[in-house]
Amino acid sequence: MTSVDLVVVGAGVVGLAHAWHAVRRGLSVAVVERDEHAVGASVRNFGHGCFTAQDGVAFEYAMTAREEWLKLANEAGFWLRESGTLVVARHDDERAVLEEFASVREIELTGEGALLPLDVRVDPREAVHAIAALLAERGVAFHWSTNVLTVEPGLVRTARGEIRCRAAVVAVGHDVDRFFPELAEQHEIQRCRLHMLRVAHDGVIDPAVLTGFSMLRYDAFARCPSIEKVRERLTNDHPELVEAGLNLMFTQLPDGSLTIGDTHHYSRTVDPYRPERLDDLVLTETARLLGVGSLHVLERWRGIYASAPHPFLTATPAPRVRAVSVTSGIGMTTALGLAPPVLDDLLQEL
Repeated sequence: MTSVDLVVVGAGVVGLAHAWHAVRRGLSVAVVERDEHAVGASVRNFGHGCFTAQDGVAFEYAMTAREEWLKLANEAGFWLRESGTLVVARHDDERAVLEEFASVREIELTGEGALLPLDVRVDPREAVHAIAALLAERGVAFHWSTNVLTVEPGLVRTARGEIRCRAAVVAVGHDVDRFFPELAEQHEIQRCRLHMLRVAHDGVIDPAVLTGFSMLRYDAFARCPSIEKVRERLTNDHPELVEAGLNLMFTQLPDGSLTIGDTHHYSRTVDPYRPERLDDLVLTETARLLGVGSLHVLERWRGIYASAPHPFLTATPAPRVRAVSVTSGIGMTTALGLAPPVLDDLLQEL
């Protein structure tokens, strides 16, 4: 088919992040994607750049990614809101966590909870496609609706032919086990299934909105001593919600509707059955948060992302080949910061 410096397998946000940084380094790039456009975790999420609540290396990646999101929104012309995140405190122990969190991060305590001012929102149904279009304009060769068969040093074999390359990045999210099963087993890669919905809403809610359930799922809150009181209370008062892995949050899309969710279930293989009870839990708790009697559902979908004990997979299954996945559900938040060190390491082999 062609010969390039770098082949990226997968046109989700992680793959596009590597293509974006590679092009800026002057490399020729080809992206191979099995579908005719991205339909995975990169479009099935909240569109939330939750930079402030990350910790460790994830926070470093997130802060780099924030600057890249602003550049990309300007250059690709997609919708982005620097509206921050409102973390709602509905109990004294949640308020205590936020007061402790203020000593860790620059946040603004409010009467409702706290505002994390650096966080952003994009429309995930638009942003990834706009980035791909921008990269195509910059010379990236996209091979859509093309299955990759094997990835070897210097060669990617696809259903449409071979692509010769100096290096390759395999960024296929939870499907890393389709290419490198032993590597996936070694790193304990699972699939995390989410229940998410889009509901009608009147009025503007500019920031993303998180709750006490969200505090249990973002690593930076673990620094706060009061988080264990929150965990104990929510487990005692709402055991079904905690067992379902509820992250009670929502973001508003440009048309005014809300993306709400989400529950979490982990397994190697995702069963096709979708328990209605989980949707009911999300709808009931979101309606209670908004102070309304009920919500009108516009869409329902199942999200799937890679999950593992370590938040990032950056492995070398073969010389000049990297397998890269964000294995913690924060790909939109961190991918654009993860890609530069991966490329730095990979290019040392060339």
